[in-house]
Amino acid sequence: MTESALQADEQLTVPQHVAIIMDGNGRWAQQRGKTRVVGHKNGVESVRAVVATARKLGVKALTLFAFSSENWQRPEQEVSVLMDLFMFVLTKEVKKLHKNNIRFQVIGDISRFSDKLRQKIDDAQTLTANNDAMVLSVAANYGGRWDIANAAKKVAEQVQQNQLTLDEINEHTLDQYTSLTDLPDLDLLIRTGGDYRISNFLLWQAAYAEFYFTEELWPDFKEQAFEKAIASFDQRERRFGQTSEQVNATTDK
Repeated sequence: MTESALQADEQLTVPQHVAIIMDGNGRWAQQRGKTRVVGHKNGVESVRAVVATARKLGVKALTLFAFSSENWQRPEQEVSVLMDLFMFVLTKEVKKLHKNNIRFQVIGDISRFSDKLRQKIDDAQTLTANNDAMVLSVAANYGGRWDIANAAKKVAEQVQQNQLTLDEINEHTLDQYTSLTDLPDLDLLIRTGGDYRISNFLLWQAAYAEFYFTEELWPDFKEQAFEKAIASFDQRERRFGQTSEQVNATTDK
């Protein structure tokens, strides 16, 4: 299905919140006899393409896994390049996001980043804070276990300060302190690169998300590849614990 066909299909179920594990930059470069850094730089083009397509299709929230808390274990030179690339993209792309009414935010523990990078992040978030067409969240130094543990810590602080009782702690309470709590529930989680795992990404948020895995490496994942993932989502039956008969009965009303 082409982009125009997708946009013209009024019956298309577009996920409100899409998350992507952008995997395969290094392998893409190695297959071409180039350094891994070249792969990361080419991956930026895919980010631009996917953000633009998501915006056109009416996706309300797009979350990209840019740098996990485990990625610090990579070679020092590669980590340094990734930080420089993050800084470059923030400097160059934020004005375009703002022009297209997209709110930008970073989720994760950014305390390990340089003062200069943290300031760039803050500036970008401040500039785009009031935009409401779509929210672009970039997960940087993020891990799903960290997210849940961090939420539990905040809940414990509330209990310690007598602002919350043990009986008041439930899924909703914890959810309020996790990343992305102000966004629609995660509908679709995409992973490029051929691996079939979620690598500690959005563990809490992905509870009822649909998964879409593709062999395409991230630098090759452009508009049509993203549209294919959306079309696949459109064909899914989301039951949320119900039977197909219950879902169909609700839909038919």
